[in-house]
Amino acid sequence: MNIRHFFWALAVAALLPAVAQAGGKGPEWLSKAVFYQIYPSSYMDSNGDGVGDLPGIASRLDYLKQLGVNALWLNPVYESGWFDGGYDIIDFYKVDPRFGNNDDLVRLVDEAHKRGMKVCLDLVAGHSSDKCQWFVESQQGTNGRYSDYYIWSDTIGKKDVADIARRQAEDPKASTIGHWVEADAPRGKYYYKNYYECQPALNYGYAHPSASRPWEQGVDAPGPQAVRRELRNIMAFWMDKGVDGFRVDMAASLVKGDKDKKATMQLWGEMRRWLDEHYPQNVLISEWSNPQQSIMAGFNIDFEIHIGRSAYSSLFFQGDTPWGKTKKIDNCYFNRLGKGSLKDFINIYAADYNATKDRGYIAIPTANHDFQRPNVGTRNSLDQLKVAMTFFLTMPGVPFIYYGDELGMKYQDGIAPKEGSRNRAGSRTPMQWTPGPTAGFSTCAPAQLYFPVATDGGKLTVEAEEKDPGSMLNYVKRLLALRASVPALGNDAGWQLLNTLDGEQYPMVYLRTAASGERCLVALNPSEKAVTLRTGQPAGKVLVSTGKGSYKHGTVKLAPFSAIIVRL
Repeated sequence: MNIRHFFWALAVAALLPAVAQAGGKGPEWLSKAVFYQIYPSSYMDSNGDGVGDLPGIASRLDYLKQLGVNALWLNPVYESGWFDGGYDIIDFYKVDPRFGNNDDLVRLVDEAHKRGMKVCLDLVAGHSSDKCQWFVESQQGTNGRYSDYYIWSDTIGKKDVADIARRQAEDPKASTIGHWVEADAPRGKYYYKNYYECQPALNYGYAHPSASRPWEQGVDAPGPQAVRRELRNIMAFWMDKGVDGFRVDMAASLVKGDKDKKATMQLWGEMRRWLDEHYPQNVLISEWSNPQQSIMAGFNIDFEIHIGRSAYSSLFFQGDTPWGKTKKIDNCYFNRLGKGSLKDFINIYAADYNATKDRGYIAIPTANHDFQRPNVGTRNSLDQLKVAMTFFLTMPGVPFIYYGDELGMKYQDGIAPKEGSRNRAGSRTPMQWTPGPTAGFSTCAPAQLYFPVATDGGKLTVEAEEKDPGSMLNYVKRLLALRASVPALGNDAGWQLLNTLDGEQYPMVYLRTAASGERCLVALNPSEKAVTLRTGQPAGKVLVSTGKGSYKHGTVKLAPFSAIIVRL
């Protein structure tokens, strides 16, 4: 662990003694949890309108149970203006009519629970839609219930004025430039936004309010405190209907002017203590991508993804793919050329893991609705994708499978965006159930589909892959069954990289160790070159392999695009 990260973690722990969770890492069910993320518009359409819905998801629960997952995360299902894929929420207490109604969600949760599965919703804590009744009323003046639910000002700085002008020169509604939006409302001339103009930021206060900027209310001011109460009310409303927790969108962004995130961490620590008192079996999952902050703040799980830091990107975003271009990565590790490096990933991940392994879980998702799938660019063969999935499903923490990645579904580059998707549209295409023009997702005409499908002539479908013993789907089932039955591959088992970062980068080889002492070795070669590594480990038995590989006398030998899991 990096010594700077170690002392930083100690300092935060000293500052926030009450933040740590009463139950350690959270409810016991997390130790066996395997999550499956569903983008509801794209999973299963029950009424033939071309858009997925909650009854459609409920109809596929047996498939998910057979796959081996036992927890679901649904992207937002609340009433939305649909400018940002459901993340511009009009009513936090109401299911959007495109998905059904509140009773449909309760039925989905009940049916999942009957199958031993948990259901978590997306919690968009930082902003609402500008069509939300709170915001509509907030604009009217200073004396209403919602007046200080948002951040208003009659004056802003020169740079902020220039940002508004730059945004106007583009498409102002779709631009993310700057923080302030000109409204000329009775409450104030400007309001603070989180992302798009239609997403006004909820007011959790400022970490260091300045008297010279009267719009900067402190975190203890009445408005920010009322917003905190509303946030608890939203969570309680859905948890009282059976929901098992929340994935929190942009969890680090709530308190403004909070550079070191201490005020935001204290806010979530307060929420954690409330949950532990009233809903001890429920979980919080953060989109923070800094486990040393988020888990210390009381989240049970944080994602190690592409936000802010290069750990995930250095593994999966090749330079000629959309996110590789954005991140300016020439050669990622999971690329056929074998020119990648483990250094960025390990330097970040190892520090995060060692600092948080006794407090919570890190999730390394296969993908999500905000970035490209593993099947993209030149990483497009079954062998390559199996190696990547071996990594995702043998690392510690809680696995998250993005819907369709268990089939090897493609990221569809270049398809027309919809509802603010931009280039994320390629990761939000309909789930592919059966061969045919709508892939069994809907009975609608193909032109009515939410997004197009790409089944490779029916090969990339559940129906086809269930019949093929060598398919990606059956390989994922095998990996999940192994993870469930072998403690050394479980969520809580230890982890140690055996590569030396100044030595051979391929194959990637790591140990997983259970509390009982049982050990497994995982070796991965995502490159097109045959590779060998002496591990110094004892003899063992290969439990699962893909491609061609061997383990003898402590030496791993892997052919191109191969992986093995060995019990030592």
